[in-house]
Amino acid sequence: MELRHRALEVLCFSDPEQKAAATIDLYAHKALYSIADLAPVLQIQEADLPGRPAKPELKHHTAMARRSPATPEGRAILIHAIAHIEFNAINLALDAVWRFDGMPEQYYHDWLQVAAEEAKHFCLLRQHLRQHHDQDYGDHPAHQGQWTMCEKTRGDIVARMALVPRTMEARGLDATPQIQHKLRNTKAADALAAVEVLDIILREEVGHVAIGNHWYRWLCEKNRLEPESLYQELTARYEAPRLRPPFNERARRAAGFTETEMAWLLQS
Repeated sequence: MELRHRALEVLCFSDPEQKAAATIDLYAHKALYSIADLAPVLQIQEADLPGRPAKPELKHHTAMARRSPATPEGRAILIHAIAHIEFNAINLALDAVWRFDGMPEQYYHDWLQVAAEEAKHFCLLRQHLRQHHDQDYGDHPAHQGQWTMCEKTRGDIVARMALVPRTMEARGLDATPQIQHKLRNTKAADALAAVEVLDIILREEVGHVAIGNHWYRWLCEKNRLEPESLYQELTARYEAPRLRPPFNERARRAAGFTETEMAWLLQS
């Protein structure tokens, strides 16, 4: 079986448990799959992507409930929101695998690794909701902001690498320590358990952003583009969210952001 074709099949799965399990299995058995140029073969209606369950109900981000960790219900809403981000991240990584042809084999394996780790994160957060809050994924509304940027960049792999892992996902590097701090301050057992899960997620998300940085710069070098000035141009062209401090400077540097890029972030 061909790897990119299978990635598309899994992307179309709507059941979260099935999608997460199939993603992890695909990465575990990636060596058994060939990789072919499928541009003339893969046909899909963009409106059908990604496969998603009937719940959660999707709302505009301004209509979302507050996520204060001060109460058990607030913590449940917060963890549900993060679980939804991780579920979307599975879709984003699978889309990066199937959509773009002509890349080195390592590119496809890297993004499958990201997809599998995002699936693991989703499963950890879903288990946390069930164990500590007697709730499940889909019990609260969610928003679909991440996929919007995926749609905007579907025809431009350079923009995709610039604006999904290096922008959307990198925001998680900044936000997670702040969320952990608020959870620790509650001193509640479920909150402290959530901090441990977020430790795992933060550590692996640094690697995901690093993969985005690597392939963004690889593409820039291949196409003789200047990565730092191009990034600023792409954020304006595709109306990427404005990044605001505080920034997790240590994590961003570990993920491969240059000192010039860090200076631009801190001054913008």
